[in-house]
Amino acid sequence: MIRARALGFLAALAFTTPVMAAGKTIIVLDGSGSMWGQIGGTTKIEIARDTLRQVMSTLPEDTELGLVAYGHREKGSCSDIEIAIPPQKGTAGAIVDFADRLNPKGKTPLSEAVRQAAGELRIEENAATVILVTDGLETCDADPCALGRELEAAGVDFTAHVVGFGLSEEEGRQVACLAENTGGLYLKADDAGQLAEALQTTVAKAPEPAPEPKPQPAAVEFNVRGIARLSQNGPDLADNSSVRWDFFPLGENGEPADRSAAGGYRGVYSASVPAGSYRAKARLGRIEIEQDVELTDDRTTDVIAVLDAGQVQIMPKRTPEDAEADTSARVDVHFGDQSDGGYGETSVWAKAGPITVTGRIAKATVEEKHELAAGETLRLDLVIGSGVVVPAAVYSEDGPAVEGGSIRFEVMEAKADINGKRDTLAGQYGPGKQGMDVPPGDYMLYARLGKTETMMPISVKAGERIEPTININAGVLFVSAPGAHRIEFLEGKKDIQGRQQTLSGEYGEEAQETLSPGEYEIFVRYEGYRAEQRQKAMVAAGERTEIVIE
Repeated sequence: MIRARALGFLAALAFTTPVMAAGKTIIVLDGSGSMWGQIGGTTKIEIARDTLRQVMSTLPEDTELGLVAYGHREKGSCSDIEIAIPPQKGTAGAIVDFADRLNPKGKTPLSEAVRQAAGELRIEENAATVILVTDGLETCDADPCALGRELEAAGVDFTAHVVGFGLSEEEGRQVACLAENTGGLYLKADDAGQLAEALQTTVAKAPEPAPEPKPQPAAVEFNVRGIARLSQNGPDLADNSSVRWDFFPLGENGEPADRSAAGGYRGVYSASVPAGSYRAKARLGRIEIEQDVELTDDRTTDVIAVLDAGQVQIMPKRTPEDAEADTSARVDVHFGDQSDGGYGETSVWAKAGPITVTGRIAKATVEEKHELAAGETLRLDLVIGSGVVVPAAVYSEDGPAVEGGSIRFEVMEAKADINGKRDTLAGQYGPGKQGMDVPPGDYMLYARLGKTETMMPISVKAGERIEPTININAGVLFVSAPGAHRIEFLEGKKDIQGRQQTLSGEYGEEAQETLSPGEYEIFVRYEGYRAEQRQKAMVAAGERTEIVIE
């Protein structure tokens, strides 16, 4: 059933033939390793292969279609992009054959793949369309949003549609801009069925290409101009590239179309669109303003969007004296039912009125209330009191240092609850590293290695880096027992009930354990009829004891 529904995925492309008729089209197919992921028990690459086979048999012979694949020939390469089938008529069989041989394995250089597809389509000369099918985000240090703006700014008849497999809302936004910036569509689907339905619904609403209009002299260069302002009487945002404008045609029922007739990024944005009724939308960050307008061919209509907003610029610090922002700090601005933020020095557009600014470094948090006026730029130093604990350990007071990643460090609350338990604020394996972020205060530094545990009190101040060294007071006991099946470490003495506790053990002829100083017993078991052996051993702090049991 899943496979049958999935055939709708690229089958929907068959119905886009009227759109393709306006020029050449290239499908950019994700061949990265994640295409081995499954949807309803069927791998994504199998779904793509089956659907291509079905769709190619229904395409008109004069469809000019090509295929570009990426990530299918080598692992870890950002240059693994292949123009597999150049766009031309009669390519259906070749596309199916190539997809059947495709073996996903590599990275996701989707931006460069779209760029190469656009170049292959010779977009400066022809109307062209790219349909990007991806189940992941760009992994090759490129910006799909910037590529979309670049292709749109070229002023050619080029459109990119993006189909996302199971992407989250945030992931979708990171690739949707490629489509939005070229006047295309972003289609999100969480399974094969939804993917097919999304494509079919969108294509069904796509208008048939109209006959080429007879050239007529334009009455005006642009018939609409979007003007964004932060406040009623404030200045235009002019060249601010953070403002997004879109003009959606209104249907007979007054509802806007899914696809924008024109759109772009700029505080003052000019465009020429067919006369008619539109819903104009201006977006700045998480703030969106919309209004309905009537446009004609003989004059320029100004659409003014008063965003009633300001800008909040935040520098998070550990102490007021810090000169630079802490890049590990998470900062958010909350306004109305919206929020926006980032890490380190952060700039956010927010609605005018009461706002709440929050900051977080690990467990250290802070919250401030402010009032933001329309048109205002509010600059804040946000002090998030946090210190850093960089732990180290030694086996004994004057003994060797503990190295490697086996030792566990934790910063715990100084006060235990009624059951003797302490909450853990941060933890790490191994000494040193970047350390553990904790709020200012008094704590216990806990260390565990092998069968030893110990704690010591520490104090942390905001903006302070401390490097405490804890003495775990332990030694290492190593046992070699040729022919052994299992070696176990036991307490040296039995308790009052005659029980002797087993501390740990390993299978094989060698075993090692970190233990507190004292006497222990080694228990060796053999396979077959060979008798078990027991032997006492002493462990000293800061020393390694090696025993051979024949």
